[in-house]
Amino acid sequence: MSAPGFPNGERRRNTRLLDAALLESVRETVMADAGPVTPSRVAAAVHATGRLLGTAGALAAVESISAELSGLGPLQQLARDASVTDIFVNGPDSVWFDRGKGLERAQVHFDGEPQIRALASRLVAAGGRRLDDSSPCVDVRLDGGYRVHAVLPPISTAGTLLSVRIRREEVFSIDELRAGGMFGAPVQQVLQAMVDRRLSFLISGATGSGKTTLLSTMLGLSSPHDRLVLIEDASELNPVHPHVVSLESRHGNLEGGGALDLGELVRQALRMRPDRLVVGECRGAEVRELLTALNTGHTGGSGTIHANTASAVPARLVALGALAGLSREAVQLQLSTALDAVVHVERTPAGRRVSCIGLLAVGASAPSIVPAVEMRAGVAVPGPAWGDLADRLELDPGLLPGPLPGSQRPISRPDHLGAVA
Repeated sequence: MSAPGFPNGERRRNTRLLDAALLESVRETVMADAGPVTPSRVAAAVHATGRLLGTAGALAAVESISAELSGLGPLQQLARDASVTDIFVNGPDSVWFDRGKGLERAQVHFDGEPQIRALASRLVAAGGRRLDDSSPCVDVRLDGGYRVHAVLPPISTAGTLLSVRIRREEVFSIDELRAGGMFGAPVQQVLQAMVDRRLSFLISGATGSGKTTLLSTMLGLSSPHDRLVLIEDASELNPVHPHVVSLESRHGNLEGGGALDLGELVRQALRMRPDRLVVGECRGAEVRELLTALNTGHTGGSGTIHANTASAVPARLVALGALAGLSREAVQLQLSTALDAVVHVERTPAGRRVSCIGLLAVGASAPSIVPAVEMRAGVAVPGPAWGDLADRLELDPGLLPGPLPGSQRPISRPDHLGAVA
């Protein structure tokens, strides 16, 4: 199988037939009539040009022009690979993609900076926003599961920058994640038990480490009788569950009106009788809403956060809380009653992995995360808090190999003791 962006020889020969004149002619024909851009309309427009492209050339023309008019343009061929999660355009000859093993360079090229800017402007417009000198940095979500971020010069010193995050409709089951090497059987049991026992948890890690993928899968393990209310800045979570309600924040219009932030969505969600409240990605002042959601008495809440390690999460929350005007003491007080556990994921040369599961410990000075499960040489071993976690999850302490370290028992919230999903 060839890598994305590396077409075979015949495909390269056919795409040479797709010159700018043909594209412009078909574009004018298709856009002259109202209605969606469909392959049949594009095919009819290609036929109407009278160009003798042959069967293979005509098919290549329809495919390429359809992508140019309503898809991701030259990037569409990368998006067809189900393993690709991110695409980055840094310049006409600098296109990269990620399919779980780090960034790879694609042999996809643009004719020049104007083509990149035109594609970025069209994608942003399709998301109801405007990309121009007055709005040089825009983030939008598009139909088809695409989240597009674009930056124009002079904010970008290297020309128009384009980033595309792809949300796949197919969600991995927990067995599939284990088979893919994200964790082993013992960790799978721990993750399943965390959901069953309604622990409130955060999934931490770097960008592209698999936080959203893992959270979607874990939410799908919730009882079918639970009502899940998801609150996100940009909709990315798509758990396989019979009762999911999603709320997405809204940016203001050109006059600054009509905005709905995460804080308002949390307030609205509380009126919807949720069984589990989930705040998607926390990367700024919305930490206030995350802690609020986890402190509403609804057990089993969750979210994701950027952090270098599981133990760094409390400090990360304090730092983000400062952006929301919260003092260190206020964040730590809310944290001590909001969070039970942290699952940390990271990228490795072999792929995305769960590297640590920790429990919150409320000490005399400040809350901290104590490792309960750690990965060493690819094997899950017990950490200092494993005894407490196994007890709370009603798991056999012998589930993990190796001697049981001296336990540092975190202080549990009384409302979590004995709770069953």
